[in-house]
Formats: sequence, C-alpha cells, structure tokens
Amino acid sequence: MHKVSATLLIIDDDEVVRESLAAYLEDSNFKVLQALNGLQGLQIFESEQPDLVICDLRMPQIDGLELIRRIRQTASETPIIVLSGAGVMSDAVEALRLGAADYLIKPLEDLAVLEHSVRRALDRAYLRVENQRYRDKLEAANRELQASLNLLQEDQNAGRQVQMNMLPVTPWSIEGLEFSHRIIPSLYLSGDFVDYFRVDERRVAFYLADVSGHGASSAFVTVLLKFMTTRLLYESRRNGTLPEFKPSEVLAHINRGLINTKLGKHVTMLGGVIDLEKNCLTYSIGGHLPLPVLFVDGQASYLEGRGLPVGLFDDASYDDRVMELPPSFSLSLFSDGILDVLPGATLKEKEALLPEQVAAAGGTLDGLRQVFGLANLAEMPDDIALLVLSRNLA
Repeated sequence: MHKVSATLLIIDDDEVVRESLAAYLEDSNFKVLQALNGLQGLQIFESEQPDLVICDLRMPQIDGLELIRRIRQTASETPIIVLSGAGVMSDAVEALRLGAADYLIKPLEDLAVLEHSVRRALDRAYLRVENQRYRDKLEAANRELQASLNLLQEDQNAGRQVQMNMLPVTPWSIEGLEFSHRIIPSLYLSGDFVDYFRVDERRVAFYLADVSGHGASSAFVTVLLKFMTTRLLYESRRNGTLPEFKPSEVLAHINRGLINTKLGKHVTMLGGVIDLEKNCLTYSIGGHLPLPVLFVDGQASYLEGRGLPVGLFDDASYDDRVMELPPSFSLSLFSDGILDVLPGATLKEKEALLPEQVAAAGGTLDGLRQVFGLANLAEMPDDIALLVLSRNLA
C-alpha cells in the first residue's frame, strides 16, 4: 500500500547499529538515509523529507524526544519509530504521547520485527494521507454543491417573485363583484395559477389552472398561460374580434399553444366570462376537477360541465355553458389539491363533502381558509389554489 521504494531516515549515534539497520532495510527495497545525531537528523529530514524516521532516544545535542517534538511541528503525519536500549517505561510513554508510531527495544533479535513495524507505520501513514485527500475532495464537492444549491435558491426566489407578480390583486372589486384568491404551493414554486381581468367595459374574465406536475417546470407553464391569455386579449382588441372572446375559444387557443411548445405538460382549467350588463356567466371546463361550487341562500352545489384537459389532444374542443347570476352568490373554484385536505377514503366521498364545506364557510375565502385549516397545513403532496368571486354576500 505504501510506496515501493519508501525513503527511511535512521538517526542513531551508534554506527554499528545504524549500519546494520540500514543494510537490512536496503535489502528489503527501502531507500535509507543515515544521521549520527539528532541535529544532523533534523537537517537531513528538512532537506530530504523522508517517508519515515527511525531514531534512538539517547543521543548527543538533541535527544530523541526533542527530535520527535521538532519533527511534529513541521510534519505531523510522518511516522516515527523509536528504537532505544534505555528500556525506561516513562520514555516509551512520552515518545508515544508525542506521536511516535511504535517503540522498539534494542537489541533487536530479529530485524524482521523492525521491517514489519516500518511497513505497518507506512501503511497507516498512507491511509491517513488518502483519507485526508478524500475528505478534501468531499469538502470541495460539498462546497460546490452548496454553491449550486444557493444558486438554485436564488433562481427559485426570482421565479417565485415573478410568479407572485403575475397574480392579480386580491381582493379586487369591480361593478359589485369581488374577486379573491389564495395559492399554497407544495414546493417553493406553484403549478397552480389564477387570474381575473376586465375584458371590456361590460365583461370580466377569470380562470383557475392546475398544471400537471410540480415545481419549476410547472411554474414555467403558468407564466406561459399568463402570456397566452394576455396576448389573445390584446390580439382580439386589435383585430376587432373582442365580442367573440369566449371561454371555450380561450381554452382551445391555450390547447394549441401548449401542444406546439412540446413541453410535455398539460393543464386542467376552468375559464369564465361574466357579462355585467346581461348578468350572466359563460364558462368552459377543460378537464378540471373538482367542479366550481355555487353558494346561494345558504346552499352550495356544483356547477355542471365537462371537457378534455388542455394541452393533450390536437382535436380537443370545448363547450360554453351559460347561466344567470343570482343577486347574491359566491362561486368557489379549487385546484384538485384541496381534495387532499378533505376527510374521506375515496375521491367520491371527498367530492360529496366539498359543497358542505363551502356552505359551512359561508362562501367566503376567509371562511374556506378556516374550514380547511389552510393556515396550519404541514407538507402537502400537491399545490392548492382557491379563487372565490362573490356579490352581495351578507
């Protein structure tokens, strides 16, 4: 595991011992340097940087213990084997405390014991160096990962800010109607989106969309939805086709746009247009569940309707439904994430319970937040979006 021709430094004032050790270790394929005292040993150590040191304790000028201290100040990982004939237990303890890899007593009857100690110390030193190298690489990788996470967090912060800025003001009042919304993302960014805006002097449009998937890719599609609806409204005004701004045509336009982008995303959504002069709501459903819940005179019920998801099928078509609006009402739209917070073992049970919850909430957004406990939700498997439009609620 250690280098094939590791360099050893033997420091001993006994020339006979030093030469015999050097001869044996050289025969064992080690390169051996020699020093006859501690001072010379330090000089050779600093200039040659050997892989391992073998030293005596009782030497002139600088003894073995002081030698260990000085080597440890500059080369903490270089293994040192003490070979001494003093045989004093306190010396052995002090040498090991200072960092000696081993302590052997002279005379050695079998030099193979020394060779074994050398190879074991070199293996340990090699492993320490390798472990440190791996730790350094791991720390560098962790720093890079943290930098990437920080950059991702910055991107998500920017994306969230963009998404929040695209949402309409809440609450918003127009001609006796009040719109309000709440979006609770399961991740930092949401795949749910709501919008409402004036079409012309007599009409107001709104929609709630639930993009497939979660996170940044789904949030990007909400930006695309905002762009497509805004562009369609602009082109309708410019081309003089604004009177035909129907929910079914808006859904068909978005369907074509999503398919053409080839993002692999689809949307379930409900879009509606309220004619303030005619006091009627025209709406179209694009594969969205749960259906909107109408609250009138203390009673709540689903609106009717069905349709294909938006962005999946080239030949998808969407129908408009028209209903007269009561003098006093609220209409609540939800993304399917709301079903995750409802009790019930099956989807049918959850859907049956939703109108009751709307009635218990009095048809208001604040009431819904309390009934569903949205302020105290922990981690959620899906985004939740709520859009409530109302008029003359008590």
